Amino acid sequence: MSEKRLKRKIIKKKLFTKNRLVILNEDTFEEIFSLRLTLMNVFVVATIGALFIIFVTTYIIAFTPLREYIPGYASTQLKKDATELALKSDSLNHALKKNDAYIQSIKKVLTGDLEYAKFNKDSILASASEAVSEDDLKPSNADLKFREEVDREDKYNLFEKAKPKVTAVLFPPVKGMITEKFNPKDKHYAVDIALAKNTPIKSILSGRVIFADWTPNTGNVVIIRHNNGFISVYKHAASVTVSQGDVVRTGEVIALAGSTGQESTGVHLHFELWKDGYPIDPSIFIEFE
Repeated sequence: MSEKRLKRKIIKKKLFTKNRLVILNEDTFEEIFSLRLTLMNVFVVATIGALFIIFVTTYIIAFTPLREYIPGYASTQLKKDATELALKSDSLNHALKKNDAYIQSIKKVLTGDLEYAKFNKDSILASASEAVSEDDLKPSNADLKFREEVDREDKYNLFEKAKPKVTAVLFPPVKGMITEKFNPKDKHYAVDIALAKNTPIKSILSGRVIFADWTPNTGNVVIIRHNNGFISVYKHAASVTVSQGDVVRTGEVIALAGSTGQESTGVHLHFELWKDGYPIDPSIFIEFE
């Protein structure tokens, strides 16, 4: 027990024994600076200094922009900005793809390099021929019962409402004789209508003009984008009365008939009708004569 007390006294004496730190001039041995210290004072000061350095470093990392310069450390704002930039980049990439597809479709309209698809007159959609069995055509008992109820109700109904099957009605761009019909085998995706010079050419539907300029092969050309995926093309015009970006209405005059371009053989209108990127026969939907 006495040995333990003796050791404690020795340690206590070492900790609290005052020592002097003296700084002397090496040449003259003149005392420049002196300081009384104990091991306990040194330990306390070193501990407080270490805690202060840790506190300052933590504050800088947590609450100042300097943390962004620490390798491997990313702030919440940086992550948020990176996420927003990634979303914007993805949206721009998607928009560029759509714009490229749109430009390619317009290029096909001008060059005629495309595949031909047949369209149904009533739905104006690509028709698919499928074999239907006779059993599928026979009405069921429930259908027969429902038809009887409808017949009884319609028997005394004096006012019937007729609904058209086709939602879009196409206005004739011109009236005249067709000199060359729609022929996809010869890559003639249009109808040619003979006209007198300067005959007004009108828009078949309301829409926006996406092209109105002169081309070497087809002369003055007007291309209008309509709703429901329709695009109408008017070629070989003598002059155009609209500009790119203009909004036109159904039946509005957009050009005057002429014979411009190297491929023109006389005064006529070369009219093309497109649906969802495919050419369709305009004479199916429009009466030109």
